[in-house]
Amino acid sequence: MDSNIGLTSNSIDISKIVASYTKHWKWFLLSIVIFVAGGLVYLRYAIPQFANAAKIQILEENGSNPELSLFKDLNFLSGGGNKVEDELEILNSRTSFIEVAYQLGLNVKFFELGNIKDSDLYEDIPFELNFIKADSIINNSKANYFINVTSSNKFEFKEDRDGEKNEFKTYSFGNKIKTLLGDIVVLPKQADVSRLSGKKYKIEVIPLSKIAEFYKKNTAIEQSKEFSNIVNLSLKDPVPDRGRDILNALINNYNDNAIEDKKNVADKTSSFIEDRIAEIYSNLSNVDQSAQDFKTDRGLTDIASQASLNLTVGAENQQELQQVSTQYSIAASMKDYVESQDGYEVLPSNIGLADASIAATTAKWNQLVSQRERLLKSSNEKNPIIVNLDQELNGLKRSLQSSLNSMTNTLNLQVNNLSSQLSRLNSKIYSAPKNERALRDITRKQQTTESLYLYLLQKREESQITFASSTPKSKVIDFAYSDSFDPVSPNKPIILLASILLGFIVPFAGVYVSSLMDNKVHSKTGVEDIVKNIPVLAELPKLERKEAKMVESNDRSILAESFRILRTNLDYLLRTKNSSTHANIVLVTSSIPGEGKTFVSSNLVKILATTKKKVLLIGADIRNPKIYKFYNSSLAKETDSKPRHTNVGLTDYLFDEKFSSKQIIQNIDVGEEKIDVIYSGKIPPNPTELLMKDRFKDLLDEVSDKYDYIVVDSAPVIAVSDTLLISNYVSQVIYVTKAGYTEKRILEVPIQLMKEGKFPNLAFVVNAVKNSDLGYGGKYGYGYGVKQKKWWQLGK
Repeated sequence: MDSNIGLTSNSIDISKIVASYTKHWKWFLLSIVIFVAGGLVYLRYAIPQFANAAKIQILEENGSNPELSLFKDLNFLSGGGNKVEDELEILNSRTSFIEVAYQLGLNVKFFELGNIKDSDLYEDIPFELNFIKADSIINNSKANYFINVTSSNKFEFKEDRDGEKNEFKTYSFGNKIKTLLGDIVVLPKQADVSRLSGKKYKIEVIPLSKIAEFYKKNTAIEQSKEFSNIVNLSLKDPVPDRGRDILNALINNYNDNAIEDKKNVADKTSSFIEDRIAEIYSNLSNVDQSAQDFKTDRGLTDIASQASLNLTVGAENQQELQQVSTQYSIAASMKDYVESQDGYEVLPSNIGLADASIAATTAKWNQLVSQRERLLKSSNEKNPIIVNLDQELNGLKRSLQSSLNSMTNTLNLQVNNLSSQLSRLNSKIYSAPKNERALRDITRKQQTTESLYLYLLQKREESQITFASSTPKSKVIDFAYSDSFDPVSPNKPIILLASILLGFIVPFAGVYVSSLMDNKVHSKTGVEDIVKNIPVLAELPKLERKEAKMVESNDRSILAESFRILRTNLDYLLRTKNSSTHANIVLVTSSIPGEGKTFVSSNLVKILATTKKKVLLIGADIRNPKIYKFYNSSLAKETDSKPRHTNVGLTDYLFDEKFSSKQIIQNIDVGEEKIDVIYSGKIPPNPTELLMKDRFKDLLDEVSDKYDYIVVDSAPVIAVSDTLLISNYVSQVIYVTKAGYTEKRILEVPIQLMKEGKFPNLAFVVNAVKNSDLGYGGKYGYGYGVKQKKWWQLGK
């Protein structure tokens, strides 16, 4: 047995996928027509939107404000040029749109009511509503009013209140009308009020903040290019005049606010300068008096010359002090060195002492010490010459010590005197910077106050010039303009294209979702994709209620041709694959009731009988017999050799052995064909046990030699096990599936039974296939199934 039986192919057949959609072309066409019609209706009654645009240039400034730039020389309150991003935020601010909405009165809207679409009125407003209450209350309120003009001086008025049903009341123009917002007065704006007679109007009062938010959301304010000062403004509105007015008002208010801000800063600047001039003039007089008093009290004329002289004398004194201190330090060191010697050693010479006697005594000492050391090499200290030298050296030492003491005392006195002089000079030098600093502070304050005073006098004049020449922040390149002939919304081509696409997508999605959720078989090809190598003998068309359920003699319908195809394919299988004694026995079954197995078996024997073959139909579905619906027992023919027993059938034969096969076979004439039928008989309490008896096999053995074809109509496989008890006695099993009824997963049951050897020579038949799903045999019949023309095709 082929191991690939029942395996599903993974290849994708594009043509089948396309065909699954094209067969629903009527739904696609209907959907497209409906959506296109809906699009046309939308285009007919949609409110057109017109594009309005304007263009301005943000002007550069040297500082954050022209007036504050007066102080740029002082390096404060200065900044860079305007940032376009900041100006865009100012233009697109909520406050800006509230000002525009208030200026143009956008919070009160007028509509002329129509049967389907209302007309938005802006320029040609027929009425003027005067509210008695303050604008601050009206601008935060919401109300709806309806006016029906009845004559040249009267009208009907109604206020729309939530939860209340108000009736129209008649008023005269100019009368006060009480409303939730207080009293209002309606006055006509046209001289000829009679033209308004019969027309209906609606007036909406919207909070100013709400209408400002609406237009802020629908207005686009953008830079034309990055780093550019050009700004584009655009707004879509159903009334072109209103859109242009809003953009122009937005630009004008932006410039007016900028000029007003500059003038306010100019006023503050002028006031500040005047106050500072008065205060600085008083400070300048005080500073001049302070300089005069300081010089008088200190006796100062020229602090710089006096300080220079003191510095020169101090430097000389400092140099002399350093020299004397050095001599004193050398003399003291020499004195300590001499006093610390106990013997006769050489003393340091030329050490920089200014006293010549000390230097001579030191030289004489060193000479005698050197001579003594030479004599000691050849003599001893007792030598008279050495004794004389020692006496002379002791005298020199005493003389040298006396000289050093005198010199150190003298140098110490000089150091003290020079230090005192230097302290006095330093005191004068140190007091000079203090005096100079004090005088410099007074002078600096005097100069600063004077320069600031002169500076403010100059800037006072410049401020007055700036105040008189304040310029706007932007330059208008293009005032607001619009194309009042071609609205940008709704876009007719886009709407129609979207309608066509939706008309195509909706049925496409429906078919796609339906195919995803569909788990039923629908055609022969669908079954073949699942069962693969198992043959599908035929597909039978779906019959309408009024159509005959049985094929007739010389029938040329699609149903008859489908059964002829089934007969041909079945005959081929019986002749090529069967060699057993029961080679002519065919079992017809299905998965569950309602799939048409009895319909197939009944028509199959009829179409087999048209070939003048002997055919026997056995009703083996003894639990729920249906053959009598197609072959009524009243058609059975009674002969002399076999009396008619209309209530005798298969169950009687299996249960009671006294019945023979001839007694249960009914001979039926159906038109020109003769068919033998064995009915199911009485419904037994033990159908399974009856079918398990050998008498059923004996019956098949007996009739298989007498008939050319034997068709056994058995019970559904999944419902009961009756079919499996008799499947081994047949040569061919025809498994009936019903399009749109049989689930795909159920087909695994007969495939598994075939693999287990319980179904010999399995083949499938697809019943109740829609005409759109029929294969080539049902679509391209050769002269069969001629359709009656529809009413719109008559005469063609």
